[in-house]
Amino acid sequence: MAIKVMLIDDEPHIRMILRKVIEKTPGYLVAAEGASAEEALLAFREVHPDVVFLDVDLQGANGIGVAREILKEAPDTILIFATAYAEYMPSAFELYAFDYLVKPFDISRIRHTLDRITRMAENGKWNRAENEPNQDRENAPAYEADPERDEMQEPDRTPLMEEGISRSDKLMLKGKESILFLDLNDIVMAVREGSTTVVYTDRGRYETSLNLSDLEKKLKEPEFLRCHRSNIIKISRISQVEPYGRWTYLVHLDGIRETALMTKENFDRIREWYG
Repeated sequence: MAIKVMLIDDEPHIRMILRKVIEKTPGYLVAAEGASAEEALLAFREVHPDVVFLDVDLQGANGIGVAREILKEAPDTILIFATAYAEYMPSAFELYAFDYLVKPFDISRIRHTLDRITRMAENGKWNRAENEPNQDRENAPAYEADPERDEMQEPDRTPLMEEGISRSDKLMLKGKESILFLDLNDIVMAVREGSTTVVYTDRGRYETSLNLSDLEKKLKEPEFLRCHRSNIIKISRISQVEPYGRWTYLVHLDGIRETALMTKENFDRIREWYG
């Protein structure tokens, strides 16, 4: 099934550039386009695209507001912001945008972003079917909160029994039928994927209902780094860092195939540490 894309930009030539690149990419379909906020939201509700390329600065409207409406209706939609203005980036990342592109576009950069989305879909890391659970993920070990199990816990339990809190060098993740203890030395990266956080280790990937802020309290500097709103990485596992736009870098890590995003500010910190 083709990945449906919607283009929202008030500049026709920008939509044309994006459309040509996307249509030449196998597995993608440009399902709708919009030039204004009102037009875009109407088309979005009709087409239900998987991916939206969205201009931050629309005629008579702020694209950030449009993005909020889209995520409110379909939280699993992949949002890719397009802008020529750096000042919009903090607001964009607050919405957990998948990526952003800076005008004028670098064609290879657009292709790289599409490749990342393709890998997510192929690896079962992204629920696409009208936000319903992806059945292909049934075999992946999931560690999620269970309200019924929580109600059965004794009321005077100690704080050490809370998920994500651990003694020594272990991280505890609570599942529906078991509790998993991960060695901190084995953890390579934690990443927010939709409504789930995935912890990557030398032994495999594990899902948890914890958000990254909860994990950050345990995965602290100087061993770990919250390098982006959607990523925590183990600093000693960094193998390569490459530019990924004007203000973002792509991080390769020893032991896993998945990559992480890193802000320019954190890249500068890494350079200072290793300088």
